[in-house]
Formats: sequence, structure tokens, C-alpha cells
Amino acid sequence: MPELIVLDRAAVLAAVSPAAAIDAVREAFLAHHRGEWVMPSKVYLQAPPHGDFRAMPARGGDLAMLKWISSWPSNAARGLPTVMGVVIVNDAETSAPLMMLEAGAVTALRTGAVAAIAAQALAREGASTVGLIGCGEHGAWAARCLQTAGYGPGVCTDPRDEVAEALAAELGWTAGTRAEALACDVVCCVTPGFEVVVDAGDLRPGMHLNMLGADGPGKAEASLGAVASCALFCDEWAQASHGGELTGVVEAGMVTREQVTDLGAVLAGEAVGRPGPEAVTLFDSTGLAIQDLAIAAAALEVHRAGGVQAQTVRL
Repeated sequence: MPELIVLDRAAVLAAVSPAAAIDAVREAFLAHHRGEWVMPSKVYLQAPPHGDFRAMPARGGDLAMLKWISSWPSNAARGLPTVMGVVIVNDAETSAPLMMLEAGAVTALRTGAVAAIAAQALAREGASTVGLIGCGEHGAWAARCLQTAGYGPGVCTDPRDEVAEALAAELGWTAGTRAEALACDVVCCVTPGFEVVVDAGDLRPGMHLNMLGADGPGKAEASLGAVASCALFCDEWAQASHGGELTGVVEAGMVTREQVTDLGAVLAGEAVGRPGPEAVTLFDSTGLAIQDLAIAAAALEVHRAGGVQAQTVRL
């Protein structure tokens, strides 16, 4: 068995910048849309009352990948991260394991990257300000990637005032209220998904919503009325309709497949994005394994070029 490269959190973040993550994830969407990168829907292993485990495989180019990760809200009381896990990358020709990466950093980078990509594709022309509702790790990386893509200034809001204030200070934005965040051009919701933070009365002509927190069955950040009132887009229909922001309106019969456009089709120029400047667009992000593969592949390329140091182990 060859040596296995191991990238810890710091090494992953050193290897893949926000700009590189945006480029890599955009290309992964296009490759997936063309059928060149493939993945099944993520598999959930429920672990009540704590959270769930998720298995996410994907294959693309000369690599295959499995992300084994948890979503464990009860960890906050233990002083532990909500998201923990590992990403394993294999050679797709020989099946040999090549690299192991800390999954939290991979997830944060691809979540942030897709927030920027969706805004670039779906926000109205001239949109700039960002409202961030939820300033945890994934919210912070969404803000960093959006800033890298040219968006801002923004308003950061979180039940933990000190968290919102720290992120706002880092970015040169301001900490504010939920209402102030909802008044921005691009609104990113990155909460645990257990409470509605956007209702139909919060919608304004021309706004764009990135819904990033509802990543499993039973979660939602927007009310059914709010979701049904928007022009709808998703990362992948099979996941979004069964475990994302769209699940509730689909199950209620308020939205059908024909009313939801895949982001990959918009990026490829095969589907219309924003229907007009006054429309309210909503992107449902459930998190795709092909996005994780894109980040892992970018990190592997940087390591092979000598751009980041790594540990190695022999199995």
C-alpha cells in the first residue's frame, strides 16, 4: 500500500484559497451537468438525539472520493465542532487511496464557494450588499467567498453577538439585526435549519436568497409561503426535494420539478437564471459530493506541486 497523504484543517485551508475554491466548484458543477462527474445522493445515518452521519461518494476525472461526516448540533454543549469527519481520495484507475483530508475545512470551502457562484449566476445586475444570517464556520466562509467574488459590504447577524461582531470586524462589514441583513441585495442564511428566519413578508423585489442551512430532512430556514413565492434554483433536485429547503413545498404540492432549475444548467447556459430584475430568486444548497471532490482535487494538485506540506501514513 502506498503512503497516504494527510492534510489537516490548516493544510486544507492553506492549499485552497477562496478564489481557487470558487473556480474549482464552478467547474465541478459544469462537469456534473455534462455527466462527466457522477455521484449518488448522500446517505444519512440518523443518530438521535444527537444528529446524523452522512456518507457522500463521488467520482470525476482521475479521482474518486468518499466524505464521511457528521452533523452533530449537540456538540456545542461539549465544546466540540458541529461538523466533523474525513474525506478519502482514491485513484479512480487503480482504486489506491491517495489522500485523507479534514472534512470540516473541505465542507466550509465548498459551502462558501457555492454561495458566491449562486450569487454571481442569480443575483440581479448591480447587486452588491450581503446579509449574512448565521455567522458560524460555514456562514463565515460564505461571507469570505462572497467578498472574494466582489460582494460587500455586508451585515452579519447571529444570536451570539460576539460571533457576528468578530466576523464583521474581520471583513470590514457591520454587525446588525436580522431585518438589516434581510434588507441587503444577497441574503445568505446559514443557520442550523431548525427555525424559520425568512418569511414571505420579508421578501423584496430584486433580492437573492442563498439558503445554505437546511441540509437534511426536517430542516428549513424559510417558510413554505416564502419559498413558493420565489424563482427557485437548487444544486441537485434529488437531494433538494428530499432533504433541503425545497422539501416542504414539494411535499405540500406547492412546487413541482418543472418549477425548479438546476444551477449547473444555468452555469452551462442551458437554462434561464433570474427571470427579471424584480424577481426574488432562491437557491437551495444541500451540499454535493462533487463539490467536495472539487476541493479535494484542488488540494491534491497543490500538494503535488509542492505548495503545501502534509503528513503521510502507511496503512
